[in-house]
Amino acid sequence: MNVVKLRSFLAVAEELHFGRAAERLHTAQPPLSRTIKQLERELGALLFERNTRSVKLTPSGEALVGPAKEVLAAIRRAEAAVRSANDGEVGLVRIAFAGVSTHRLVAKLAREVRSQRPGIQLDLSSQNFAQPAMTRLVQGDTDLALGRWDVIPDDVSTQVVMQDSLVVALPSTHPMAAARRVSIARFADECFVTLPSHEGAVLTNRLRLLTGTGGFEADVVQVAPDTQTALALVSAEVGCHLTLASVVRNIADPHIAFVSLDETTPDVDLRVAWRRADTNPALRAVLNVLIGFGKEVITY
Repeated sequence: MNVVKLRSFLAVAEELHFGRAAERLHTAQPPLSRTIKQLERELGALLFERNTRSVKLTPSGEALVGPAKEVLAAIRRAEAAVRSANDGEVGLVRIAFAGVSTHRLVAKLAREVRSQRPGIQLDLSSQNFAQPAMTRLVQGDTDLALGRWDVIPDDVSTQVVMQDSLVVALPSTHPMAAARRVSIARFADECFVTLPSHEGAVLTNRLRLLTGTGGFEADVVQVAPDTQTALALVSAEVGCHLTLASVVRNIADPHIAFVSLDETTPDVDLRVAWRRADTNPALRAVLNVLIGFGKEVITY
């Protein structure tokens, strides 16, 4: 028994006429009659009572109608599932994202994928810093990574998804709190709260570059484990903190002010990264949605 025989059987069962069934199947009547006879031999049962005037289903034929429809429906579902997977309509995409500044973008991405590609499942994993997200990507533990990196592995591709800039967070009581832009040199005598200094730490590296350009070394009074803690320490007037303009949108603390810097440094844009050799169609579909947002520019 095969699909062709089942389709032939159902056509005759529904038409109860070999000529009309043959037309429906775009074949001639003699081959159709031979196919039905082959099926009857395989099953060891007569499926139709036929004479020159009429065609009727036998009890065996009636019993086969339901299962035959189920088999063909299952095959159609299987074919559709394969097409959907190949077109990136279904599948699993794991995303590692780092930092407070990525949260709104990730939420927007999840909403868009749910709306445009409901068959794709997203597995979202938040990381404290970007380098662990990149490590997970290189090791194959995630499919996409969102973060900021100065060094990109050779087998990884990236695309800017949000253009960003640097700002200094300081207590709202600070004399420079009302300023829009200042030079880093004005922070020479200030205390700083920083994030841990580790391989690939973009903000710590930028602080080192800026203060070096300004002719001083930052007086780091405390190292915070993450951005939320660093900003809580700023709010408590422990010190200033170099952070990202995109972070400002996620902070509603009236005791913190943010000022932009006159100096420029290598970019701190948010990038999406993926393994260049990854051929998962669902990943490409999600990547297209993400890049389709455009390069949003974050300024303060």
